[in-house]
Amino acid sequence: MPGTSASDAGAARLSAESDFIAALRGIATDPAARGLLDDAAVLPVAAGRLVLTHDMIVEGVHYLPDDPPEDVAWKLLAVNLSDLAAKGAQPLGCLLGYTLGRDDGWNARFVAGLGEALDRFAIPLLGGDSVGVQGPRVLGLTAIGAAGENVPDRRGAKPGDDLWVAGTVGDAGLGLALLRAGGAAPEALVAAYRRPVPLVAAGRALAARVAAMADVSDGLLIDAARIAAASGLAVTLDLAAVPLSDAAKSFGTDRSARLKAATAGDDYALVFAAPVSRRAILATLLEPFGVSIARIGRFDAGSGLGLVDGADTVPLPGALGYEHGA
Repeated sequence: MPGTSASDAGAARLSAESDFIAALRGIATDPAARGLLDDAAVLPVAAGRLVLTHDMIVEGVHYLPDDPPEDVAWKLLAVNLSDLAAKGAQPLGCLLGYTLGRDDGWNARFVAGLGEALDRFAIPLLGGDSVGVQGPRVLGLTAIGAAGENVPDRRGAKPGDDLWVAGTVGDAGLGLALLRAGGAAPEALVAAYRRPVPLVAAGRALAARVAAMADVSDGLLIDAARIAAASGLAVTLDLAAVPLSDAAKSFGTDRSARLKAATAGDDYALVFAAPVSRRAILATLLEPFGVSIARIGRFDAGSGLGLVDGADTVPLPGALGYEHGA
């Protein structure tokens, strides 16, 4: 991943870029990366379907300026792997887009954290690009995966299908809020915000059994509504069924708490549609991975999102989740 031009940041930063790439070589050990000495990786693939995704995270938008660099690296990889999880794809490799700041220590810690995350999720770094900039860091990563014949997307839900979520929601939003407030925050909630764990194995297990699937990145309500819109259907979601972790429950389980959890985002749970006939098999499929699932609603003919809390109809909040530029 040689830099595009020495003039991008001047000769003084070229050395920092070279040092950064040299550090990356220590974790980019897959032969397809070619030692990061070329401008492209060469990745052999077997028969099947390639799944490609690219997400960016921005300082002050997706992570706090004082978040540990190791955690920023982990999150950058994890949010992209969550997209692969929603397609039932096995990670094959990734490409990094990195903005070099003027803190070489931060860069070194980022590399260390990225190496840890790559090892944790068994995915090789294949290359990418780095540039020198001033101002907030903007980091990008492209993840490449391999999927089977059934690659679920948002368009496959049918009238009468159940709406499900795998995992819990709300932890990351609580963790972020507590960090911003400057108070003590339970470790589990901080970890959910800084070091989300993508449900890659669960996504692969579900892929052949679901009608539509997406990851919960912007908020459960908005991501469920997107599945409904893409499928040309209406969806009704029951707040009473929204699953919370034990750590989140300690901050409340009433309607207000569940509504906050359902709109917070950054959860990286999986939300999916499945035929009613598959209710019995779904929990069994995910049991080996320690991932719980909850039936939280239903798709029907029509359009839009409806919200209930048990028997009560609930008005939609002003924002269903996070949208850039909203």
